[in-house]
Amino acid sequence: MVSTSTCFSMEEGQSISKPPFFNGANYPYWKNRMMLFIQSTDYLIWDVVLDGPFTPLKREGDTLVPKQRHEWNDEERRRVQMNAKAMHILFCALGPDEYAKMSSCSSAKEIWDKL
Repeated sequence: MVSTSTCFSMEEGQSISKPPFFNGANYPYWKNRMMLFIQSTDYLIWDVVLDGPFTPLKREGDTLVPKQRHEWNDEERRRVQMNAKAMHILFCALGPDEYAKMSSCSSAKEIWDKL
């Protein structure tokens, strides 16, 4: 008789509640799984990964300029937070070597593009 512990292998990252782990190997497999993980968490987070972070703007004369943080409304603050959430998900999925390569990135898009 074979025990279930020898038939079933729990690899790190095989969960619907934590992102798939990436240690630098088998990138295409990880990329697809990570894309689906982020999309299932919140599609707005995936938009930030693809398009870059949201910047609240205001009109000054004929030009649009970034708002100061104290000028943001609740919706703008929520949309700005999507980049932090995306970065957190991506950083939590990276092993130490991959994290070291990405730690200077300032947006989720930059991390994704660099990976």
